Amino acid sequence: MPPHTPAPQQTPETPPVARSAHATSDERRVGRHRAPEPPRRGARAALASTPARVALAGTVTCCLGLLAFAGTHDTGRRGAPVSEVLADRAEAADRASRSLDRAGSPVAVPVTQIPTAGPAPSATRQPRPKPKKPARPARPRPVAGLTQAQMDNAKVIVDVGVGMKVPRRGLIVAIATAMQESNLYNLASDVLPESYDHPHQGSGSDHDSVGLFQQRPSSGWGTVAQLMRPAYAARAFYAALLEVPGWQELSVTAAAQAVQISAFPDAYAPHEQRATTVVAALT
Repeated sequence: MPPHTPAPQQTPETPPVARSAHATSDERRVGRHRAPEPPRRGARAALASTPARVALAGTVTCCLGLLAFAGTHDTGRRGAPVSEVLADRAEAADRASRSLDRAGSPVAVPVTQIPTAGPAPSATRQPRPKPKKPARPARPRPVAGLTQAQMDNAKVIVDVGVGMKVPRRGLIVAIATAMQESNLYNLASDVLPESYDHPHQGSGSDHDSVGLFQQRPSSGWGTVAQLMRPAYAARAFYAALLEVPGWQELSVTAAAQAVQISAFPDAYAPHEQRATTVVAALT
C-alpha cells in the first residue's frame, strides 16, 4: 500500500486589484506590483532617504574608528580624555593643512619689494678721499731791504744752487753777483728787442747783456729766451763758478770776477754782507 501523501493545500485566490486609468504610468514610476509611498516631509524625510542613511552610517563608522585608534595608540598623553586627544589631532591636522596650503600656493610679492640688481646704497659706500693738492709754498718774506720781487728772484737762485749741491759759499757769491749786475731784477736789453718778448722786470743798455746776471748771448751763455729765465741763468752761473780752480778759497769779489770778467772787479765786495743775510733767510 503506498505511503500517505498529504493533499495539497489550496491557496485562496487574491482578488484582482482594480487598476485605474493611469495604472501603466504608476507602475513605471514606482515599480511593478508596488504601490507609491506617500511623500515625507522634514528631518525624518531627509534621514529616511538613501543618501542620508549612507552618510550617517559613514560618520558613525569614522567616529568609531577614531575612538578605537585613540584607545589603541599612545599619543604621549596617557590618561587624557578622548575628547582632548581628538581635539589635539584635529588641530594638528588643521595646522598641517594650512602649512601645505602656504607651501603649495605662490605668494604674491609687491613689485616694490622685489630686489633689483644695482649699485650698493650710497650709505654703505665710503667716498674716496680726494687727493690733496700740495700746498703752494709761501713766498719768502723780504730781508736785507729787498722788495718781494727781488726776494722771489733770490729764492730761485738759491734753490737752483741747492739742487746742484753747490756749497753755501757759492750761494753767497751768486746772490752778491746778481745784486751788482741787475739789482736782483730780471732785465731785458734795449739792444735786443726780442728780450721784451719774455717776462721781464725792467731793462738795461749794457751791450746785449740780459737777465739777472747780465749774461751776453754773443759770449756763448745761451739764447735770449734761455737767459731771460731766472732758473736757467742761475744754472749757467753755477756751472761756470764750479769750473774755477780753488774758487772756495777766493774772496767773494774774486770768485764773482772770475766768472763775470767785469770791468769793475771790486764792485761785488759791498754786497757780501747782504747776500749772506739773504742766503741765511732762504736756507
